[in-house]
Amino acid sequence: MAGSRNTTTVTVFIFLGFSDCPQIQIVLFLVFLGIYLMTLAWNLGLITLIQMDSHLHTPMYFFLSNLALVDICYSSSTTPKMLADTMAEQKTISFLGCAVQYFIFCGMGLTECFLLAAMAYDRYAAVCNPLLYTVIMSHTLCIKLAGGAFMGGFFSSLIETYSVYNHRFCGPNIINHFFCDLPPVLALSCSDTFTSQIVTFLVGVIVGVMSVLMVLVSYIYIVVAILKISSTKGRSKAFSTCASHLTAVTLFYGSGLFMYMRPRSSYALGRDKMVSVFYAVVIPMVNPMIYSLRNKEIKNAVKKVIERECVISHHRTYFSSVSVLAFEL
Repeated sequence: MAGSRNTTTVTVFIFLGFSDCPQIQIVLFLVFLGIYLMTLAWNLGLITLIQMDSHLHTPMYFFLSNLALVDICYSSSTTPKMLADTMAEQKTISFLGCAVQYFIFCGMGLTECFLLAAMAYDRYAAVCNPLLYTVIMSHTLCIKLAGGAFMGGFFSSLIETYSVYNHRFCGPNIINHFFCDLPPVLALSCSDTFTSQIVTFLVGVIVGVMSVLMVLVSYIYIVVAILKISSTKGRSKAFSTCASHLTAVTLFYGSGLFMYMRPRSSYALGRDKMVSVFYAVVIPMVNPMIYSLRNKEIKNAVKKVIERECVISHHRTYFSSVSVLAFEL
């Protein structure tokens, strides 16, 4: 089944992964495990912090907590399987498992596109209409935008997944990748994939390009509004509220558009595998760092949590000492 094209239906795919060398596999396992644990720690920590601090119960941080949740699921759709395969002799996945993995991965990626666009609109409302910001970005609208992002992302993913995995796969079944990404899977189909390429392109245009356009239009208005601010301090403060989001948008859309919005003839699976590591593994870890490291509100919230824990720890130590003393007396 792995070596010739015939009428046999493929039921299992085999990943090539990164390397067959045991020493390199161990190094890769440790590196990717470290990245994944940091991804979980940063994003879960960010969600917890936003929930704990009432000062962070604003539309901006509501979307940020949803983005952190998406990044956790986005990374978890591929990384645990990749870690298990790194130390396995044969890196296999069932046909159904491959389709489910791609559906979740694609759904989370497209959801992130919608969320980044919603966050751009939020920054537009904050900078261009500060007096009406709380009215424009009501709690109801925020929930609708976040819910619409998830529904739109997974509905688009369902269309893509059906169009790809509805093809005939009759061998070979070796995927030159570390997860079930679109280009290497389509390369194994023994039927005409032109329709799938058109569907993928249309979904990419409707979701990706339209989201990018919404971000660009929002930032055009934001830049115009910032240039009208007379004080340098005011301009700097207004720009700093958008800098983190703009950085995250550039990284995510840049790698995504490079990977999926190209003709099939330009794919180089070995090179694109490295690009996939960046947007599937690294970006979910980097996003919370981008939003946290230069954010004074998050830093202040972290300080409050640390101070609160120190006070609680001090009280516990004090009461424990009193209890021991009373027992001895």
